[in-house]
Amino acid sequence: MTTPFRILAISGSLRAQSSNTEILRAAGRLAAPRARVVLYDGLGTLPHFNPDLDGEGAVLPPPVRRLRDALAASDALLICSPEYAHGVPGTLKNALDWLVSGPEMVGMPVGLLNASSRATFAAASLAETLRTMSADVVPGACVTVPLDGRRPSAEAIAATPAFADPIAAALQALAATGRAPR
Repeated sequence: MTTPFRILAISGSLRAQSSNTEILRAAGRLAAPRARVVLYDGLGTLPHFNPDLDGEGAVLPPPVRRLRDALAASDALLICSPEYAHGVPGTLKNALDWLVSGPEMVGMPVGLLNASSRATFAAASLAETLRTMSADVVPGACVTVPLDGRRPSAEAIAATPAFADPIAAALQALAATGRAPR
């Protein structure tokens, strides 16, 4: 039996009915049989980034350790994030700040899903941040799922070709990176 290709999925939204989170849930439904999409649900529990808590010999706060462990156990990362005031939400940027000094992001294949064709600034900023962190932002895995203000469920997203096809393409691009399952 082969180990599944594990994709950690992070929604940049904390909303209970987030279209970004629903897109990631749909990705779980659309993943190939040899892939497994695992939704990270600890974004809101992370403390504010403090370099003093992340230095050599420091004991990481438990939510940060869980995030780093989840990423270390993954073969790829998939992020779907809203855009707030032309930027990345602070909670998502905070999570990335906690990952800067660790080895987990180095060479990690990353896909970026965008829920709105009107939101382009945050996606570009997020891609730049991830490249700076030495992640491998996979162009074919960076797509727009044109919900554009609609809020369908994960089931409806997965059942609608206009939404499902870009997600499936992004998942295929991540799996094609050649990164061996850990």
